[in-house]
Amino acid sequence: MDAHLQGGINGRNPASATGDGLSVSGTVVDVEGRRLFGARIVVGATGRIEAVAPEASPGPGFILPGFVDAHIHIESALITPAAFARAAVRHGTVAAVTDPHEIANVLGVDGVDFMLAEGARTPFVMATGAPSCVPATPFETAGATLDAAAVAALLDRPGVTHLAEVMNVPGVLGGDPDLIAKLAAARARGKPIDGHAPGLRGAALRAYIAAGITTDHECLDLEEAYEKAAAGMTILLRCGSAARTFEALLPVLARHPGACMLCSDDKHPDDLLEGHINDLVRIAVGAGLNVFDVLRAACVNPVRHYGLDVGQLRLGDRADWVEVEDLRDFRVRRTVVGGRVLAADGRSAIPELTPLRRPNSFALRPVSAAVFRMPARAGACRVIGVRDGELVTDAISCIPTVRDGVVVADPARGLAKLAVFNRYAAAVPPALALVSGMGLGRGAVAASVAHDSHPVIAAGVDDDALAAAVNAVVAHGGGLAVADGTGVRVMPLPIAGLMSAGTCEEAAAATARIDAAVRACGCALRAPFMTLSFLALPVIPALKLTDLGLFDAAQFKPVGFWI
Repeated sequence: MDAHLQGGINGRNPASATGDGLSVSGTVVDVEGRRLFGARIVVGATGRIEAVAPEASPGPGFILPGFVDAHIHIESALITPAAFARAAVRHGTVAAVTDPHEIANVLGVDGVDFMLAEGARTPFVMATGAPSCVPATPFETAGATLDAAAVAALLDRPGVTHLAEVMNVPGVLGGDPDLIAKLAAARARGKPIDGHAPGLRGAALRAYIAAGITTDHECLDLEEAYEKAAAGMTILLRCGSAARTFEALLPVLARHPGACMLCSDDKHPDDLLEGHINDLVRIAVGAGLNVFDVLRAACVNPVRHYGLDVGQLRLGDRADWVEVEDLRDFRVRRTVVGGRVLAADGRSAIPELTPLRRPNSFALRPVSAAVFRMPARAGACRVIGVRDGELVTDAISCIPTVRDGVVVADPARGLAKLAVFNRYAAAVPPALALVSGMGLGRGAVAASVAHDSHPVIAAGVDDDALAAAVNAVVAHGGGLAVADGTGVRVMPLPIAGLMSAGTCEEAAAATARIDAAVRACGCALRAPFMTLSFLALPVIPALKLTDLGLFDAAQFKPVGFWI
């Protein structure tokens, strides 16, 4: 028996209270040792494991290290960090490696302060990154800027564990001084640097890695993932609400189990209620991958990579674990964090918490239908092509439909108008383009969630509906809205125009209602607002629209609407 498994306790109950802490009996999953054994785990008053005592006839179920989401923007769940934790523990998640660059793009350091304060209100482990790209690129208007000095100061803050995803690949390769200073600040402090480099291969990839960047969650295909893993990067296999390439990349986990982690990146509240990292584990094991390899990616690798204080079921570790019925479905019985039962039988023990405050930045004023007018000329135009379930878009072209000298949406051709407004100014004309694949047959949708600078983005097939949807967002200082010709429905997001102030259950119900209204307009996308939000993200190929105009992410430069 290994020394760290020595110890003992009397009693046969599968789970019981001891004089000072928790005691539970079951089959322990030793992920690093790649073995199963019966044992009773005893937790002391300090919340750390005092004994792992072998038992020949353990209680039912399996005890394994808690799940860790290795990369997530909690703002995309439309709820606060405390509300996120309350929902996530139900699925066996004990920690999340978070990147608050969504709220940082709106509010700067004050937004990061908000996320740190809200995250500290529960025992759930929040490992927060210092946002590296605020704004993400020079080709969009954010609400704030975090320069190298601000990032260095954040890296010195308690709870800030790493430099968050470095999206400005050309800045790394071209030696942008401010970005290089941020990388140097993280290296000097011995903190990991997260990457974001879709499609990067060959010599450019090697130069990116040489800058100290250690992870990537944006592999476009399996061969790219293999190359990055072989070059020394840790690959984050992602399954979120919009990006769902997880199963296609599973072979890289089988080949490189020590170089993979699991993440959701962006997850809407309705999806979070249904499942989290436990779902990814179930899918991977169901696909035939070795259970210890999968759990290594889900439970162990993130803890090691980011240096998290999350226990691994060893003597003296923090008492963090999840109890499941079996190693097939991974149905969660209980989640324990720091020796406290935070969830049992699908119910969270974390209380509902009202946010400490509701910071925001929103200057945009109501607009008229006239701002969506697009003068026509002869020739073809660029069109953003939506792919359901992917963040990548297609750059396509067509001859637009023209009436009375202006470009119009054409539902029969699958073409809608797309508009992006700078929400940090009262009255700046929007950038306009066409989008294909939204599926709107009538009406319009609008949102103040639009990665990464979070302008107001809208898509629709008639200008009056576009104005109505945008103005509903404006009236609430942020939110998601649908105008269907008969009325306007809105989900307010009063915190930074990104998050609601309620529970995950409340946000999920509101999201379901607003998604139903979108689908009633003909949109069949799995996550319509999540997909809409990424149409403004210029660091993901191929064609996107920021408040400054169309952007070719493959060539990393602005392009015109007309070809």
